Amino acid sequence: MYTPVLEVNLGKIKHNTQKIKEFCEISNIEVCAITKGFCAELPIVEAIIEGGLNFFGDSRIQNIIKVKKKFPHVKYMMIRIPKISEAEKVITYADISLQSQLEVIEVYSQKAISMGKVHNIILMVDVGDLREGVMPEDAEQVVGKILSMKGVNLMGVGTNVGCYGSIMPTVENATILINLRNKLEKTYNIKLPIISGGATSSLKLLRENNMPKEINNLRIGEAILLGEDSNNGIMLEGYHQDAFILKAEVIELRDKPSVPIGERGYDAFGNQPEYPDKGIRRRAILSIGRQDVRVEALTPICPDMEILGASSDHLIVDVTDSKENTEPGSIIAFRCAYSAMLSLTTSPYVEKVFIP
Repeated sequence: MYTPVLEVNLGKIKHNTQKIKEFCEISNIEVCAITKGFCAELPIVEAIIEGGLNFFGDSRIQNIIKVKKKFPHVKYMMIRIPKISEAEKVITYADISLQSQLEVIEVYSQKAISMGKVHNIILMVDVGDLREGVMPEDAEQVVGKILSMKGVNLMGVGTNVGCYGSIMPTVENATILINLRNKLEKTYNIKLPIISGGATSSLKLLRENNMPKEINNLRIGEAILLGEDSNNGIMLEGYHQDAFILKAEVIELRDKPSVPIGERGYDAFGNQPEYPDKGIRRRAILSIGRQDVRVEALTPICPDMEILGASSDHLIVDVTDSKENTEPGSIIAFRCAYSAMLSLTTSPYVEKVFIP
């Protein structure tokens, strides 16, 4: 087996997809399955389609193009505020884009007119996380200008929380979005059918029966792929958490002190870690590093192993207490959290194997 390898269990992803679709449908919420976390690998997209979802979102136009060429029937949302320079591609391949900047929307309007198209947009509103979005008090003026533009069709409002400012979804910030939508409809005598209320972290409101009924769209990635809600520290019951497993090979195994010897400076990434003195420990070096994966988002499958650290090409694991027979050439497996999955699927040095 070539290593390092990321094994992806498509059956488990299909199961998670079915679960999340059924759960959200009870509250009349449409799920947009986010594909950026796995580089829109086509076998995974197909598993999600088989699980019952045909609405996808991604932040990279290259991913959207790849999927739309293979599965032209699916609907796609561009979930990162799009660039002016990619307007033609976004209008051609994305059915909807999330927008927040008037100057960008104006370009998309003119480009769509020149292409003989009308491009659907959702206006993003910042309810406190301080990433993308107009401030609520500015939205009315912005919408007035959008409505004067031909070539774009305003379909609704949306928001993002939890990704930059770590602000959690609440009834209060969801209500800001709902009240704003209602005000815009009344002011301009329009219908805005979509209120896109967040991502996996918003599922907590749904589980607790606190999600306002007006929220009718969620952009879900982590729950489908990993069966967890890391913002709330929750493993979702009945979902698979092990659809993505990293396997890496031991290339050195030695007993060494647990504290580096000599005058200390900074490591290759500008950090100065602390090393608790645990005496002599058996340390396995694996053939993967920070160039390939966010090490902090890996968890050894064997509970008696501990990740000590990593450089760009080497991952160091303490195997002293493990009951497994570890030797050079042995394979050590890890469960992946979201950021590990993201980096591993992006790395060209990691083999991807898809299991039915």
